[in-house]
Amino acid sequence: MIDEKQEFRAYTTFPSYTVEDKLDRSYLGRFTFDTLLKKEGLVRVFTILARGYMWETDQPDIERARRALSAWCSLPEKKGKTEKKSGEWQKAQVSFGSLHDEFPRLVTKTGSGWYYRHIRNIVRFVEENEELVSADAQTNCTALDQKFADNWADALVHFQVPLYARGTNAAWGLRFDDILADALQQGPLRKKDIPLSDELTAYLESRIPKRKKQPKDLYVTLVKYYLANRSEDSDWVVLPVANFDAYYG
Repeated sequence: MIDEKQEFRAYTTFPSYTVEDKLDRSYLGRFTFDTLLKKEGLVRVFTILARGYMWETDQPDIERARRALSAWCSLPEKKGKTEKKSGEWQKAQVSFGSLHDEFPRLVTKTGSGWYYRHIRNIVRFVEENEELVSADAQTNCTALDQKFADNWADALVHFQVPLYARGTNAAWGLRFDDILADALQQGPLRKKDIPLSDELTAYLESRIPKRKKQPKDLYVTLVKYYLANRSEDSDWVVLPVANFDAYYG
């Protein structure tokens, strides 16, 4: 969460689909089932992706970032809806195989985006290793297998609605235009070293609950995230809770 370049790689590189025990969900990568099923935390995921592709040079390339998001989200031509049948968005795409040459890591020639392939890999892994994963994970994967493609196709159409479009229900939804605006404002991905004083480190260590399953560096990471993202005119920082959950598994 502090090393945003590493976070970017986590959203563009497939994890190792293995487990150590039934509580191990590292095969999900930096996602949780709440993200995969309910889209929680996608704002940060999209913003990290957009910043990575927008700021490859000193000058931001907004349209390249938009194409990268489309490629990452793409559905295969035969699985997803290729267009919306009525209304203003009757030509909205959900399959972007045409972007393969520009983003070969993000989408195949047949339109299978990185996210879609990651989810298919998860479902396949769980189906082939039922004895290694929890019953809850199996139930979630069944839902992913049955519902993801259609639900994601509708969402992807929604993502593409412009900020000032009329006659849509996207007024408060997640849209690429919002993400691109945030990516433009936040600038290139950062890898900041946030040193903590000995006094603050000692204080944090004294306050950490003595829980066996509590990640030892959780509180330190939270403080570093706060220091890295606090603006000069505010003491408040928005904490991406869903993404921290995914980061710590």
